[in-house]
Amino acid sequence: MTILVTGAAGFIGFHLSHYLLGNNFDVIGIDNLNDYYDPGLKQARLDRLGLYSNFVFQKADLKNKAEIDAIFERYRPTHVINLAAQAGVRYSIENPDAYVDSNLIGFMNILEACRHYPVAHLLYASSSSVYGGNTVVPFSTNAPVDHPVSLYAATKKANELMAHTYSHLFGIPTTGLRFFTVYGPWGRPDLAYFSFARDILAGNPIKVFNHGKMERDFTYIDDIVEGIYRLVDKPPVAISDWDESKHDHSTSFAPYKIYNIGNNKPVPLMRFIKALESALGIEAQKIYMEMQPGDVLRTYADVSDLERDINFKPETSIEAGIEKFVAWYQEYYQSES
Repeated sequence: MTILVTGAAGFIGFHLSHYLLGNNFDVIGIDNLNDYYDPGLKQARLDRLGLYSNFVFQKADLKNKAEIDAIFERYRPTHVINLAAQAGVRYSIENPDAYVDSNLIGFMNILEACRHYPVAHLLYASSSSVYGGNTVVPFSTNAPVDHPVSLYAATKKANELMAHTYSHLFGIPTTGLRFFTVYGPWGRPDLAYFSFARDILAGNPIKVFNHGKMERDFTYIDDIVEGIYRLVDKPPVAISDWDESKHDHSTSFAPYKIYNIGNNKPVPLMRFIKALESALGIEAQKIYMEMQPGDVLRTYADVSDLERDINFKPETSIEAGIEKFVAWYQEYYQSES
């Protein structure tokens, strides 16, 4: 396999690329290295990946169709894992154009490249945010997801619809991965656990939204990577007699499938904060706030089809995962200072 990973300098893309390279796959990494968060952290990730002789990096922006086509023409990947996206629920309220460029135009260019330079399997990042206003838990891939509460969520749902169309029209096997609150070492500085650690160590108060009355299905990065890895060589197969009244809506008459990858154990926000305080050895000063626009009360993944199809279920506890994150955070920023 030659695997093209978009967003290779990003949080999940870095960890996945590192894992694939360590297992002797050839990896072509794409990233535009934008400044949504610290480009220095992205470069540090890339420096690690660059230690592998089977890694090639191409700086490119997904919205530049000519650049993407040229990369596919040159390297002819057998598999594509699209993890590049403009992330962040709240940022999508402030800067919606960035989400159209990356998550819609960019993804369209990937689909078109997979059409003209055929691949065995396209896997792509969706998000638990597509469940939006859904209240029935655990969130099932068979549930309707027609009520997003952020533009970010809407673009991810759009990706699923676009992928299905290309699976149907051009026979491209596509697998969408709805990730649930990913965390761990080398993470994104804009995420709560990262900014909480920074503020707690600096003696600054942290903002606790909805007065702490929220739950998240926190999923450790190694579990995300393992789930993706096990799915790479398992492209979905079309169900010839597919019937919406009988079959799961995450499957299709096209070679198309959607999976949740989550820990299947929602964690109360205050337990998460306690785990962080314990790992840091410092009690946080807390400012209790109202709910943020675009946020949801609870996320909870049904991963029964993941267990059935690849015999895998994320298991890392929030305490174990946060401990590993804190150990990395303190080492990395101590060496940076």
